[in-house]
Amino acid sequence: MFKGVFLKVSVGFALGTVAIAAHAADITGAGASFPYPIYAKWAAQYQKETGNRVNYQSIGSGGGQQQIIARTVDFGASDDPMKADALAQNELLQFPAIIGGTVPVVNISGIEPGQLKLSGEVIADIFLAKIKKWDDPAIKALNPDLKLPSAAIIVVHRSDGSGTTFGWTNYLSKVSPAWKAQVGEGKAVKWPTGQGGKGNEGVAAYVRQLKNSIGYVEYAYAKQNKLSWTQLKNKDGKFVQPTQAAFAAAAANADWASAPGMGVVLTDEPGAESWPVTSASFILVHKKQNRPESGKEVLAFFDWAFKNGNKMAEELDYVPMPSGVVARIADAWKAEIKAADGSAIWK
Repeated sequence: MFKGVFLKVSVGFALGTVAIAAHAADITGAGASFPYPIYAKWAAQYQKETGNRVNYQSIGSGGGQQQIIARTVDFGASDDPMKADALAQNELLQFPAIIGGTVPVVNISGIEPGQLKLSGEVIADIFLAKIKKWDDPAIKALNPDLKLPSAAIIVVHRSDGSGTTFGWTNYLSKVSPAWKAQVGEGKAVKWPTGQGGKGNEGVAAYVRQLKNSIGYVEYAYAKQNKLSWTQLKNKDGKFVQPTQAAFAAAAANADWASAPGMGVVLTDEPGAESWPVTSASFILVHKKQNRPESGKEVLAFFDWAFKNGNKMAEELDYVPMPSGVVARIADAWKAEIKAADGSAIWK
């Protein structure tokens, strides 16, 4: 069912692009593929209820940041929160829209979803090409009861500027000194090994096709593509499955008020139930709106999503934003987003 909705909305978005001139309430956005499944689902329902269309292009967080800075879209989306100086330089307001989890996914014969156990240190060594076969002693030590093949590991990573990659490499930098020293973190890094796929969609497709591969995708993509995700050892030393509850546990103690643009990074959070690679996805809008009617419609869409989209988010295993954070977001809209004449566009 999810797959059908996903494809239907993709077509609807394309048609929406053609018709923008004829529909004043149509808005355009671009960026992260991590939240695309839920943005697509929200947009489809929003159009049914209001008649207004949202044309969102899943092009990666780097592209989303570039396009909103260039004012070629009404809103950008990024899983890599922009820093305070970049937000100030480009006069952008940033706010979180959804929380989700990035999961390692594998294609190993006989290994079912959630069966394989991995640690951050082992994953880092796989992506550093230090661990090259699935029956390596380090992997076998975590999985003494699994029959693992003596087969070369094929690493799959993102080829585009990606917020999912930022979260993934940020996590690996926290758990592996070798990864931090040799590769580091960012939307794009110099990968020691592997091949790249464009978007979460591309990585999922490669892992599905390539035997003995490993990659990383947002959890909804793993489920949609029927990929085998792994358990992960968290900061408290517990092996956990990727679930909405595990993502929520990681986000439970987030201090949204202290980070510029609410840009909280949620990787490697403490807690026995916390999923180690949890992240928020962020929206970027200009504080000064040259087309206030479009700016107001962007806010109306996300206001609708915050009020009506929680169940849809949960169905895709995302975590909705807490009510207190939503109230803080609305206050920021009222105070900081203005029309060219200085008047507030959200009241």
